[in-house]
Amino acid sequence: MTISLPCFLLFASLLVITRAHNTDQNFNAIFSFGNSLADPGNFIRLARGVLPYDVFEHLPYGVTYFGQPTGRASDGRLVIDFIAQDQDFPLIPPYLSQGQNFSKGVNFAVIGAPALSLDFFQQRNITGFLPVDTSLNVQLGWFEQLKPLLCNTTQSCQDYFSKCLFVLGEFGGNDYNLALFSGKSVSEAKSYIPVVIDTIRQAAESLLKQGALHIVIPGNFPTGCIPILLTIFASKNKLDYDNLGCLKEYNTIGFDHDTKLKEMVAQLQNTYPQAKISYADYYEPVIQFLQNPMKFGFTVNDPLQICCGGGGPYNYNPNATCGQPGVPACSNPLSYVNWDGIHLTEAAYRIIATGWLKGPYAYPPILSGYH
Repeated sequence: MTISLPCFLLFASLLVITRAHNTDQNFNAIFSFGNSLADPGNFIRLARGVLPYDVFEHLPYGVTYFGQPTGRASDGRLVIDFIAQDQDFPLIPPYLSQGQNFSKGVNFAVIGAPALSLDFFQQRNITGFLPVDTSLNVQLGWFEQLKPLLCNTTQSCQDYFSKCLFVLGEFGGNDYNLALFSGKSVSEAKSYIPVVIDTIRQAAESLLKQGALHIVIPGNFPTGCIPILLTIFASKNKLDYDNLGCLKEYNTIGFDHDTKLKEMVAQLQNTYPQAKISYADYYEPVIQFLQNPMKFGFTVNDPLQICCGGGGPYNYNPNATCGQPGVPACSNPLSYVNWDGIHLTEAAYRIIATGWLKGPYAYPPILSGYH
């Protein structure tokens, strides 16, 4: 079943903003696309009336910063939230919210969103997600619907978007995980990498041709270090694991995706030298957190353990996941890398956001000088 998405009439007063005092940039607004690593509440609006129970609408999600669930798949803020706050912006609201002020940007990200279309997966008998197409091209379509409220001529749009920050992803992780959870092999999941990368490239070029000059393109997590995969695909063979306790074969998915994505970003940088196009890293910081957790303030004994879960080797239980009644969270999420078996804690996202803004986790960093 495919549900047609409502088209919301978005009223926004576009304000001229002054230069944020603590940054090197002067962005008009921030536009965010992606999945659960960036969604501030779009999914919960789509899921109402479709899912009988949405864990993201229940505590302890949101407990650390907001004190209540907001639709974010974490205990608190996400990377995109820290980027907005660095710019002295309010948190960028979800596109599917009504009565919001979109003058500083819009967030189109949706929990579970893949890069590829719903049809792509249905044709391959891959299921297991909300039966709504929230893929990258759908999110770009939402952006197109919003454009007339932002600018009214080609030139005014070019001028406006040239001073905006676009964060395009993360995309790809859900594409590969959906395949794996549907019983596809690692090699088949990896066979999707070229089409995923090309979809991201086309999206970036579409934005660049509309005037965007500041685009951030994030990579994937180390897939084999995600507790949900470690639980579902646990192996009795110790040789299947690396020295961090991650599944080596599954880690090649994120690694190979990121390698191809970096190559694509380099090609875009050469083709559009007037633009600042950054590759933003999720893979390396997560590996560093696992290698030396104490250095980053993560004091839990095993950094692969999750804060909010219902037991098991990594505290991830697929039958008792975070947000379900009676499933507890740890008393101090700051001490954990992973929040719920899939997503990171606010503490981890804060470190990654700083690394994207100032280095060393983005190439070039967002706050480095203009080309």
